[in-house]
Amino acid sequence: MTPIRLDQVNLIVRDVEVTRAFYGRLGLDFGEEHDPVWAHHHVGAPHGEHAAIDVDLDSTSFVQKWDAGWPGGTGIVVGFKVDSRQEVDELGSTLAAVLSDPDGNGVGIMSPIDPATRSEPPSPT
Repeated sequence: MTPIRLDQVNLIVRDVEVTRAFYGRLGLDFGEEHDPVWAHHHVGAPHGEHAAIDVDLDSTSFVQKWDAGWPGGTGIVVGFKVDSRQEVDELGSTLAAVLSDPDGNGVGIMSPIDPATRSEPPSPT
């Protein structure tokens, strides 16, 4: 089993496009494409020359899709990667799949995306 490793930071934001422009000016590369389905809810700047980890921007409505316990509003989730959904479930049974650090910041434990369990984005309202 590969050790758990820091993999991404999700910023939960009010306006994905405005935040994308802001962090783009600071060197994060979110790419040039604006996906018409996801643009209002999610964009990612993957590992690259200027980032050791993925940085994802998620709308306050989208976070509710993958973190049912999100308290609302903006914030940050620090993500750790494991190799399988089973490992997420095993850790989740002793902790939680998304838990809080001592200051209340979300800490996620994620496996690679399984198309069978992937959900649709919220409506773009």
